[in-house]
Amino acid sequence: MSGDAIRAFNVVHFAASVDTPENLARFAEKLGVDYPLLSDPAREVARAYGVVPDEQSYAVRWTFYIGVDGKILYIDKEVSPANAGQAIVNKLVELGVERRPVRKASR
Repeated sequence: MSGDAIRAFNVVHFAASVDTPENLARFAEKLGVDYPLLSDPAREVARAYGVVPDEQSYAVRWTFYIGVDGKILYIDKEVSPANAGQAIVNKLVELGVERRPVRKASR
């Protein structure tokens, strides 16, 4: 996973799904997910972001890049699970998102 590479940036990184918390917990355990998964089974947030049309039972995979001011900087509508982590890192670099300071190891 690319979690460490993403966490090197000054960002909050999570995924949202229309699945139940129980299904998300099983998914996270099975895949060893190292980031928060938010559950939206009522589809309220998913509809607000346009990722689950009323006639569709599942959400599309989009990545939203939201600035510190709350404005959407970019929406990736071509997410591929196989390379999503690296694509996120590449987009963070392209958007000029600052990296977290590197902490020196204490002795």
